[in-house]
Amino acid sequence: MELSEEALRKQLGKYKFRDLTIEELKNVNKTYPNFTFSMNTYTFKDGSQKDLLNFSGTVPVKYGNSYNIPIQLWILDSHPFAPPICFLKPTVNMGISVGKHVDAHGRIYLPYLQNWSHPKSTVIGLIKEMIAKFEEELPLYSLSSSDAARQSELLSYIAKITEGETDRKSKSKIGGGKNEGCFNKITVVGAGDLGIACVLAVAAKGAADKVVLLDLSEGAAKGGTMDLEIFALPNVEISKDFSASADSKVVVLTVNSLGNAQTYLDVIQSNVDLFRGIIPPISHYSQNTVLLVASHPVEVMTYVSWKLSAFPKSRVIGVGANLDTERFQYILTNLLKAQVLAKDAWIIGEQGEDKVPSWSSCNLANQTEAMAARNSREKMANRAMEVLKGKGQRSWSVGLSVADLTDSILKDKRKVHSVSTLAKGCCNINSEVFLSLPCILGTNGVIEMVKLEEDPLAQEKLQSSAGSIHDLQQQLKL
Repeated sequence: MELSEEALRKQLGKYKFRDLTIEELKNVNKTYPNFTFSMNTYTFKDGSQKDLLNFSGTVPVKYGNSYNIPIQLWILDSHPFAPPICFLKPTVNMGISVGKHVDAHGRIYLPYLQNWSHPKSTVIGLIKEMIAKFEEELPLYSLSSSDAARQSELLSYIAKITEGETDRKSKSKIGGGKNEGCFNKITVVGAGDLGIACVLAVAAKGAADKVVLLDLSEGAAKGGTMDLEIFALPNVEISKDFSASADSKVVVLTVNSLGNAQTYLDVIQSNVDLFRGIIPPISHYSQNTVLLVASHPVEVMTYVSWKLSAFPKSRVIGVGANLDTERFQYILTNLLKAQVLAKDAWIIGEQGEDKVPSWSSCNLANQTEAMAARNSREKMANRAMEVLKGKGQRSWSVGLSVADLTDSILKDKRKVHSVSTLAKGCCNINSEVFLSLPCILGTNGVIEMVKLEEDPLAQEKLQSSAGSIHDLQQQLKL
């Protein structure tokens, strides 16, 4: 298609950087002359609409044979400083292969989009990465004639999304009952033992109106997921589609890579690669959610989730030492009969052997009294930590801890929990690392951090953990 610059200028009248946009689209047209351009109305997730330039065409992909994959790109009015919105445009006899880079509605997610930065990023560069990713994992497949009718229904739905009728709008028309703003929905990502334990514990707690289990495993439902489907718990939905997580108040991440990595660093990098395909669509469908990370190692994966989502630090937390703290307080109260000490006691730092007991800051009358209190607490803490060492972290116990945290968030309880939070600026830590610290939790995640009593030994251990975690993070490829 030959582009008329004059016609484009008229169509792009409201575009902030019209000249830059026109120049880039001319380059696209030279490289991919089969693309057709038009102005149409796009409806965003919040229901707002804009007339945007979009272009459709096919890109060549080699996957054994050669295929022409139909795509559609919507150019935002802030282009080239914002990435395009990308969709597959399958014909009626094509099915969408949901995968790392494509959801069930054909929306395309790529690292190139996530890391978009002008002038380094271009539409030509985006299409090149799209082709490379599609050659690793073909996004479409041929349907049998019996499946074609069902596919036409899906294409009609996708057309409604891109032409103005959003999923949110249609739901509000159909439902018309409960105010969506008050609907407490939780999504649990990962259908392993931990994911299922979280679903059961959250459902039992009763704080959520709906719990979605996002099963990202390949093939049919297995094991616990199959059992959940068989016995059909009320308010629990199982899905393989990221869009099922839309408008979640909390998203719990429990997935861990089961690859054949040889070193500890390789294992973590496998998890990072897994999260690169999960966090962008999750944060897209639930833009105001709180991300609660339970994947291992929790400190690093919470940091990864924060970076990939670009959420504020308050809305990305890890389960951290919440379970250990609850156990620690229970041991002090019920086994050692030290109720007064227990209410100000916390486990902080790094999950595992490097965790540290600590205490909320309090003002004592004089130095002698303070020293005596510290000695007494240290003895109690040592005894409690010995008991705590024998307690493992089973899936169901972590699930109960997750339910406790989600309950505090959904009900805006303003309760204090020891969770993995950004520790930069605390205890002379200058790097971007997440460590467990006592925080007040509410609807929007961390409200504020609780001040701890100054303890040189605890600070030294925290700084040591921060240093080792930071060194590890520097070796990861995000």
